[in-house]
Amino acid sequence: TGLVEHVKNALTRFNVAPSRVIFEITETAALADIGSAIDMMDALRALGCRFALDDFGVGFSSLYYLKKLPVDFVKIDGSFVRNLHEDEEHRVLIKALVDVANAFHLKTVAEFVENEEILQVLRELGVDYAQGYHIDKPLAFSDIQQRKRA
Repeated sequence: TGLVEHVKNALTRFNVAPSRVIFEITETAALADIGSAIDMMDALRALGCRFALDDFGVGFSSLYYLKKLPVDFVKIDGSFVRNLHEDEEHRVLIKALVDVANAFHLKTVAEFVENEEILQVLRELGVDYAQGYHIDKPLAFSDIQQRKRA
């Protein structure tokens, strides 16, 4: 498809290792046309790119599609993470999501990690990666380049 060719050209042009590129796709977007989504994802994965299923755990059908979609990561929705340090039910839910992801040999990413307490709970629950303002704020590409030079 045009997108796959565009990505392939961009990887070559900017000398980026495909394994460093992780596309995020929401379950809703993937399900709009699941056959086309899987074909596109397979083509990009053949280049070496990876995929994260965003907002994991929000929809009841997530577990079914987790098996169908060719993803490498599942992103635990921030609504489960925000008050994790104060909410035992969310801890139980996240632990279950981590266990399911592990059964499918997928890595987990928690969104909205806003403080050290949440980060520690996620670590204890076995979450693989974290993102949020406690880790760092979103950065412009120019800021990222300046950090690399420093």
